[in-house]
Amino acid sequence: MHFTFYTHSLVSDWNHGNAHFLRGVMRALMRRGHTALALERKGSWSRDNLLSDQGPKAVADFDTRFPHHRSELYDDDADHEALIGDADIVVVHEWTDPALVARLGRLRRRGGKFLLLFHDTHHRAVSAETEIAGLDLDGYDGVLAFGATLKERYLKAGWGRRVFVWHEAADTALFHPLPDETPSRDLVWIGNWGDGERSNELNEFLIEPARALDISGTVHGVRYPPEALEALAATRLDYRGWIANADVPLAFARHRVTVHIPRRPYVESLPGIPTIRVLEALASGIPLVSAPWSDAEGLFRPGTDYLQVSNGEEMRRQLRAVLSDPDLATSLVKSGYETIRARHTCEHRVNELLAITETLGGNREAIAEGAVSR
Repeated sequence: MHFTFYTHSLVSDWNHGNAHFLRGVMRALMRRGHTALALERKGSWSRDNLLSDQGPKAVADFDTRFPHHRSELYDDDADHEALIGDADIVVVHEWTDPALVARLGRLRRRGGKFLLLFHDTHHRAVSAETEIAGLDLDGYDGVLAFGATLKERYLKAGWGRRVFVWHEAADTALFHPLPDETPSRDLVWIGNWGDGERSNELNEFLIEPARALDISGTVHGVRYPPEALEALAATRLDYRGWIANADVPLAFARHRVTVHIPRRPYVESLPGIPTIRVLEALASGIPLVSAPWSDAEGLFRPGTDYLQVSNGEEMRRQLRAVLSDPDLATSLVKSGYETIRARHTCEHRVNELLAITETLGGNREAIAEGAVSR
């Protein structure tokens, strides 16, 4: 089958974690003989910031590292019927312009032979509910929501049995242990400052524990304000800016532990949905200590796959334990890796996606004719 993905960007992962998952899904689809194309709008926020921050070499590096991934740019005058062509499945990410979201739905209703799915991977459906509620999803065959709490928002909107939980997952072709690498530093944190959505949490669960324990480490990410850089300068954590996602497995392998510090809207409004960095860290075989987060859907084994803390003091205690107890670190690595390989790889998500498309396939002609309502 031919899959087409409307995405904010495939090429740029600058403050854009969905690119990680999409790359892995496309890789898994192509491995099975399907074709996959990403469509991204010219002038996307993430791509423009990547070029401004890193220059054209970052785009060239993507082509080198992902030579089989296809991405095409479109502009406001694009012929989307031609771009879709003979696609069997079209997946539209929620960052797509609302006018285009509606236009693609009309194409489907007017006889498009493709299945059309809306893919939501953000907290805006809860934190900015009126904005998302204004999207015109008439003509869409179904919704892919990256967690059960997000699925509930679409159920309340009347989508019934056509909403599916489709969690993100680790691209294990890229994220896996690198046993030949020897850790040379203690702690690595890879994440963005986050629009003020976790400023207090980053101070409590990252900066202050690192300072109190006097541990060495590295911080990667973008959009760090001057006060954040000043706070990091008082620790032995070196701030090194943006890192390409393809380089993250090596960064994990060169450190002894990492932490998970979720953004506040996910903790408060979307419990049970981890960031993709949790999945990638566990897949890479690095011990992880998590700030408060509720695994409401039972995706992992808290306390076995990773350590959970409730405050900064506990974070200091658990980081000290992992760094001083090789047996504990080894146990966490083994358990976390097992859980990813058993349940949370992009191969698993492709299995789920193919099952979803098969479920919806029987309705595709009825939906195109307007016979199936939400």
